[in-house]
Amino acid sequence: MSYSRQIILLDDTPASYLPVCCQLLELQYRHFDYPGWLQAFDAEVAAEPLVVFLGHCAAPVAIDRLLNRMQELQEDISLVAAGIAAQELKALPEQIQNRIIARLNPGFSYSHFIDLLHRLQVASESGEPAVAEPEEATHNLLGVSEGIRFTRQMIAKVGRRDVSVLITGESGTGKEVVARSLHENSVRAKGPFVPINCGAIPADLLESELFGHEKGAFTGAVASRAGRFEMAAGGTLFLDEIGDMPLSMQVKLLRVLQERRYERVGGTRTLEADVRVIAATHKDLEAMIAQGEFREDLFFRLNVFPIDMPPLRERVEDIPVLLNEMVLRAEAQGLGKVIFHPTAIASLQRHAWKGNVRELANLVERLVIMHPSGIVGVSELPSKFRHLDEPDPERYLKAKQSTPVAEAVNGHSEAARLLPAEGINLKQHLEALERELIDQALDQCEGVVARAAECLQVRRTTLVEKMRKYGIQRK
Repeated sequence: MSYSRQIILLDDTPASYLPVCCQLLELQYRHFDYPGWLQAFDAEVAAEPLVVFLGHCAAPVAIDRLLNRMQELQEDISLVAAGIAAQELKALPEQIQNRIIARLNPGFSYSHFIDLLHRLQVASESGEPAVAEPEEATHNLLGVSEGIRFTRQMIAKVGRRDVSVLITGESGTGKEVVARSLHENSVRAKGPFVPINCGAIPADLLESELFGHEKGAFTGAVASRAGRFEMAAGGTLFLDEIGDMPLSMQVKLLRVLQERRYERVGGTRTLEADVRVIAATHKDLEAMIAQGEFREDLFFRLNVFPIDMPPLRERVEDIPVLLNEMVLRAEAQGLGKVIFHPTAIASLQRHAWKGNVRELANLVERLVIMHPSGIVGVSELPSKFRHLDEPDPERYLKAKQSTPVAEAVNGHSEAARLLPAEGINLKQHLEALERELIDQALDQCEGVVARAAECLQVRRTTLVEKMRKYGIQRK
């Protein structure tokens, strides 16, 4: 790939993915840590147009000085945030932040790196400034599957375009998560995000909920009230389950979307509809159009940019990522914490997941309550989630019976309770006991140090030091 601008990679982390991308593309680049670049930067280096990738900085105090120096000597600099901490970015001067034309999040794709360079090259040749277009600016949409990566790319492409989006997919797939991500990555991000479930509100009240009403407009209207369109002014209105909206309301909604104006129920004052509309449904709207249950003109008005959320059964590789996030959330809420055994995860990946991510979240909450601070294997899963045989159904019993500490506490080990007449070397005895417990924890956790540390209730670094002390080699 040919690229005309000089590329500077700034990263205090020795193992960085950026140089690998540049090498694969045979690009000319220079790689510095922040102190080295601060010393090397001079007028000769700055004489050419630069693209500077800001990676991890071990000494954040140097960033402000460095960027101000770059700005003094060279105005033709494009900055790409590629690992710099979010709090460090916010602390930068506004004029420096305005120079950041893109962000490469951790785990960015090789194709996104190419796309970014292409946009920079086109901007350079046209003389126009490069337009920031982050690839995966949202962290709420979790997953590593091709379907989720594609969805994140779609969010990045349409996020800053103020057009209507229609999100389709089965119930529980995370359509509202997509809607919130679109809002957070839009030019309206500082405005409100106002959701409304069109199927949960009675038809005779939906008009008032959407557009508001004046005092006395109908029986029970004892005071004037703003509607969702008014509440969402300057932001995003999310119409969830749009397929459940009555036909009579579809006509009124279409008129507002076309004219961008509306009146409260019982009112005469015209209000501006300064909102971006995002709709979602689990229904097949095109089939409903054929049956006369949904207006075709409203469908085309909403379906400017469609996004389809794949069901969980089609992206089972995302289940380990989702489980980890859900366990962390449950722990933060004080519900407890569990560790999923690999066989349990493999069993969950074979489940049909008719309730999608919502069903998975409900399962995690149940397991955290039932088995706090425990390990969830196949036998701990509810019967309908057991699609594999439990490889060791008595592992807890065996572990309890074979643990010297448990034997001593329960009075089953005379050797542990009685001091020999000749005495013992207490230090050696405790070290042998400690090593045996570490070996058992590692065997139980299949050699994964982090999980073994959880079982032993010690920090991972502490366990690593003890393993080094006893010469124990595991993952």
